[in-house]
Amino acid sequence: MTPKSIYPHQLPPLPYSQDALVPVISAATLGFHYGKHHQGYVDTLNKLIAGTTFTAMPLEQIIAETTGHADQATIYNNAAQVWNHTFLWHSLSAKGGGAPPASIKALIDANYGGVEACKTALAAAAAARFGSGWVWLVLEGGKLGVVDTANASLPSARQKPLLAIDVWEHAYYLDYQNRRADHVKAVLDKLIHWGFAEDNLG
Repeated sequence: MTPKSIYPHQLPPLPYSQDALVPVISAATLGFHYGKHHQGYVDTLNKLIAGTTFTAMPLEQIIAETTGHADQATIYNNAAQVWNHTFLWHSLSAKGGGAPPASIKALIDANYGGVEACKTALAAAAAARFGSGWVWLVLEGGKLGVVDTANASLPSARQKPLLAIDVWEHAYYLDYQNRRADHVKAVLDKLIHWGFAEDNLG
């Protein structure tokens, strides 16, 4: 058995069952996404950091220490993808969509003029992201913003993530083939967890 001190990172449990997001995200897609891709990032990260100074660091510190360092890009990419996916699962809910809670709704109204306009901005960022990456609802300087990042990258240190949408093909291809826009629209209409965004304001 591998000592935990060498392989400290583990796949966090999903906050719901693998079929909870059906029909927007099938159990097959979620099982593959979580059990293969997310697990793969965890396993690869543990192998990369074994015997290094990163072994005893929490995930967030590994990301901070490797950000912008080309010689540590592989460690950064896998650590960031572990974090991104863990954040993603909580950004989705079987009871998602609908009207946001009061605090986040007030910010959405102030910055976008309404929920539909905010969803439109998120969908536009997803459509504009060429290749693999992420779309984020962020808080910066007390204002909401929508940003997209390439590959494994997180928002900048000035931007606090509130919600994430994965636009890597593995997030939707089994269900939607190349129709990324349809996947994103369904997520925004039915699954996006505004309550998680509100929780992240604090």
